[in-house]
Amino acid sequence: MRIGLLRSIKIRNLTITTQEGSYTLYGDSTNLGTFQTANFQIHDQGVKYISGSVVHVFKKVMLVANEGNCALKVESIAPGSKAHFYRDNIELMMEGGQRIRVVNIVDMDNYLAGVIESEGGGGQHVEYYKVQALMSRTYALKNRDRHKKEGFALCDAVHCQAYHNMLRHTPSIELAVRETSGKVMVDNTGMLVTTYFSANCGGQTCDASHVWNTSVPYLETFLDTFCIHTRQSTWTTRVGKYAWQNYLEKEFGVTEMEYGDLIYNFEQLQRKAFFIHPSLGVPLRDLRTKFSLKSTYFSSHLDGQEVVLNGRGFGHGVGLCQEGAMNMAKLGYSYEQIAHFYFNNLQIIDSSRSQFFK
Repeated sequence: MRIGLLRSIKIRNLTITTQEGSYTLYGDSTNLGTFQTANFQIHDQGVKYISGSVVHVFKKVMLVANEGNCALKVESIAPGSKAHFYRDNIELMMEGGQRIRVVNIVDMDNYLAGVIESEGGGGQHVEYYKVQALMSRTYALKNRDRHKKEGFALCDAVHCQAYHNMLRHTPSIELAVRETSGKVMVDNTGMLVTTYFSANCGGQTCDASHVWNTSVPYLETFLDTFCIHTRQSTWTTRVGKYAWQNYLEKEFGVTEMEYGDLIYNFEQLQRKAFFIHPSLGVPLRDLRTKFSLKSTYFSSHLDGQEVVLNGRGFGHGVGLCQEGAMNMAKLGYSYEQIAHFYFNNLQIIDSSRSQFFK
């Protein structure tokens, strides 16, 4: 996989150091020998390589691992950032005359291990990590052309998959990736599924159409009792009465004069797409965005000069519920059972053996 690194900053100056194993440095087609540490800076002709008194400028710089299980430390100097660690190879090129493009050319399993630790952290059951490996691999293969025009497959930000570092702290993640190697999820037409997930669905997953106006057959709403007593299952927040009132009136023409206290009192026993009633045209997702709510799954009532929102869940609620899946794994469910619970009518296949993916 080609993964664009540190895309949130425009790197003009960075230092790379061998962390594990040994590396050979290549400048364009020139072998510059074994690499330990060097500084790389933006230059109008490409990337400037500085090591002690040696200075060169290249169109492309490659740091290539001499054996398996090698790793590099990458640290942006301008602008400054904390150090990040990556396995396998690194490619550097100037991009648009304004930044150094840093790409990690990484084995799929090494990439997935870093993603899972970045997305899910440590301390979870191995079956949960297997589900995450299954989902992350499916996502990576389905979206591998997302940044093709920029010279890599995916980036390291959350809108692709969070990839902050290589796997560093959780050995069971490596086991989970290895034991699900090649496995992906496909729908009943054999196409890779879209692997949405959220932190907590609040006891009922959300239909995809409530969030993105498009129904997805394998992402329908259903009750999920595995997450209802977990850390992020409930929340409460308060919004000023007049802020609530003014937003509804200004954006949707819903006024207290016409609807009275109805605009403050709302009961949502099961997930809905709209506030009060669809005829008012107030999407719950818009209220969530405006008032920075943890989810759209809430009920409300008026308390003096404040609207009290009692909510459930954290995130959009579509697809896999992370806290529910974590609890299922602790209760002894296999990763296949967890995947089938959250994604309706899918199949788990080995992409490495499928002619379709080749």
